[in-house]
Amino acid sequence: MKILALDSSGLVASVAVVEDDILVAEYTMNYKKTHSQTLLPMLDEVKKAISLDLNSIDAIAVAAGPGSFTGLRIGSATAKGLGLALDKTLIGIPTVDALAYNLYDTAPDTLICPIMDARRKQVYTGIYCFENHALKILKPQDAVPMTELIEELNRTGKSVIFLGDGVPVYRELIEETCHVPYSFAPAHINKQRAAAVAALAQIYYKEGKMEDAADHQPDYLRVSQAERERAARLAKEENADH
Repeated sequence: MKILALDSSGLVASVAVVEDDILVAEYTMNYKKTHSQTLLPMLDEVKKAISLDLNSIDAIAVAAGPGSFTGLRIGSATAKGLGLALDKTLIGIPTVDALAYNLYDTAPDTLICPIMDARRKQVYTGIYCFENHALKILKPQDAVPMTELIEELNRTGKSVIFLGDGVPVYRELIEETCHVPYSFAPAHINKQRAAAVAALAQIYYKEGKMEDAADHQPDYLRVSQAERERAARLAKEENADH
């Protein structure tokens, strides 16, 4: 089974091709360019480097959210466009689940806690562990205040590994208020990787968790700042009318 995977849900842009249990290619960039500038050129570079015939892939996997609204839209549009053009099925992978999968087979008594900065003192997060070589979701991905997440982790009494782009933002808060043993994942596994999206997609594929390209929609988890501001403005105008 050959899967093309895309992840532009956060600061990182990543493209990977996984065939069975072999990572054939991965191109990951965490730099200042926008994903609209990087994702398609990265895909083209991978395609040329491994002489990839896009018709040979079995499915297209994409980090489906949560994450950056713009990044998710770019990833979704790219995956949908390829899926429709190539008549390939899509596999949407929850972003936070894929982040947790970077830490495959961590000891069962250790929690995995990805944190993505969601602004407004919130993070996109979930709580995970591995049991019998499988990812177990203890708390499904959600947007929560960071202080609330730390309180929940403290109540578990279990050691925890943090990863994600929220770590540098909230590292000081974690160090001050997290009372259970904790650590931070190292650089090679602490951000989004399309290879992890592809690996989870293989499991989803076998479980029949696929969708038509035309039906795919990102999972934003919450409305964008622009939508919040528009709702507040409309509410203000409505109150003024009364």
